[in-house]
Amino acid sequence: MSYQALYRVWRPITFEDVVGQTHITRTLQNAIEQEKFSHAYLFSGPRGTGKTSAAKIFAKTINCEHAPVKEPCNECSACRGIQDGSISDVIEIDAASNTSVDDIREIRDKVKYASSSVPYKVYIIDEVHMISINAFNALLKTLEEPPKHVVFILATTEPHKIPLTIISRCQRFDFKPISNQAIVGRMRAIMDAENVTVSPEALETVALAAEGGMRDALSILDQAISYSEDTVGLDDVLAVTGGVSQAILTEIVKAMYEKDVEHALKRLDDLIQRGKDPGRFVYDLIYFMRDLLLFKSAPALEGLLERARADESFLALAESVTTGWIQDAIMQLNQCQQEIKWTNSPKVFIEIAVLTITNRYQAQEATSSSIDAELVTRLSNKMAQLEKEISMLKEHPVTVAQAPAAKEKRRQPTRSSKNGYKIPFERIRDVLGQAEKPALKQVQSQWANFLSKLKTTNAPAHATIQDSKPAAASVDTLIVAFKYEIHCSLFLDNRETVESVLASVMDKQLTIIPIPDKDWSELRTEFISKQEKPKDEQSQADPVVEEAKKLFGEELLEIHD
Repeated sequence: MSYQALYRVWRPITFEDVVGQTHITRTLQNAIEQEKFSHAYLFSGPRGTGKTSAAKIFAKTINCEHAPVKEPCNECSACRGIQDGSISDVIEIDAASNTSVDDIREIRDKVKYASSSVPYKVYIIDEVHMISINAFNALLKTLEEPPKHVVFILATTEPHKIPLTIISRCQRFDFKPISNQAIVGRMRAIMDAENVTVSPEALETVALAAEGGMRDALSILDQAISYSEDTVGLDDVLAVTGGVSQAILTEIVKAMYEKDVEHALKRLDDLIQRGKDPGRFVYDLIYFMRDLLLFKSAPALEGLLERARADESFLALAESVTTGWIQDAIMQLNQCQQEIKWTNSPKVFIEIAVLTITNRYQAQEATSSSIDAELVTRLSNKMAQLEKEISMLKEHPVTVAQAPAAKEKRRQPTRSSKNGYKIPFERIRDVLGQAEKPALKQVQSQWANFLSKLKTTNAPAHATIQDSKPAAASVDTLIVAFKYEIHCSLFLDNRETVESVLASVMDKQLTIIPIPDKDWSELRTEFISKQEKPKDEQSQADPVVEEAKKLFGEELLEIHD
């Protein structure tokens, strides 16, 4: 077979060709030029980022006939022999198929023999994490003190599986995922050399699909070239990768924001019917939302957009959506992405996510607007009442004698617990006066669902409120009795999150007031006993109240402890 894949033809043969890893190639070049290179290296990092290629280039450079140099000449017999594999002193071993102790013992026995063709014998062990623990132990002593003519280069995608005793004997270099810009630049140079025309949008989409791997990028590009006719366009790449075009993503996001559920679900169904990968769709949508949020927050950072291009439709969408909506949508899509990994029906979870993003935010807006309207009405009524009382006081000024008995009875509005939480007794009494049993039953019926949703949303917040129970509820306030006093203080740090999740479950906003369990029992008993006393008996002992009754009449008088 004469044809070779692009990633094989264009495999790096110099350090300069290894894109996106300057922090590693520069260090290795300086060490080789100064003849201070180590006897053992560990190259770790994601697939397709240049680990094995860098190891082979390193072997060529230290054995080049012109050494010490920064780059191999690729022309001398040593460089050419290592490149085509004809020199037996550079040994590449696939650890996935050579995992046993015997395989490592064979290496250990052959290490002591001098190299035959080049100055240094180099062992490149790929996917080294696959060998067994016993095999690692057999390698320890040799790896620590090999002969002077031997260099070990271990390559792995999972360094956490390698024993620390091995890692400590090597110089470790971590290869990073290659940036999209670096991948696009390398692919453009290769396409120019191959005389293949590829659109900029297609190259950018290939780079995004490669997820930081140069080898993956070239493989996808190879497929797109085979699929296309003359020029590789965006549609060719999307067909090969299963990705979704920006126009469709813009259309779906706009439909969700404008609460057009029907249109959003129809477009989703059409995509999946045409064979688009559901997981890929969610991935693309999250990145598109990320770019939308980034652009809306800082338009000057347009160069950092990874999935979107700032065309006319994108700019119009960025103008209309809010940052809060985008953030909420990303959270929902991220949760959907986790769920579809473990299901055979990913479409169902994506449809649920689309419905949640549309309807949940709508419900929050409706709840917020109704709460704002109710609050304005209550404040207006209260102001009118206060203005009336002030005008009456101006007409009839009151002087009241000292009332020691009333002072003794007056209770402090708050009390600090040993954990620093001040219990708002007066506010809780006000809520008890307005409390309704149906409101409490409604909260109790949804409490288990609320705790479950809070646990998946924010585990630390859930930990503070899990040992509590709803004690009393009015239209807009909920008293929660906490088993442990310290949780009252900790709850206040997570109050916004807890109340937000509760609002999404109850479809209405409730303000939560925490109180320790024992204090709630005392306050409840006191409140019940007071309710059982006749109204006139409650106010009779206070001369201030009696004087106020004479001046203003009972109908304008409100009595508070």
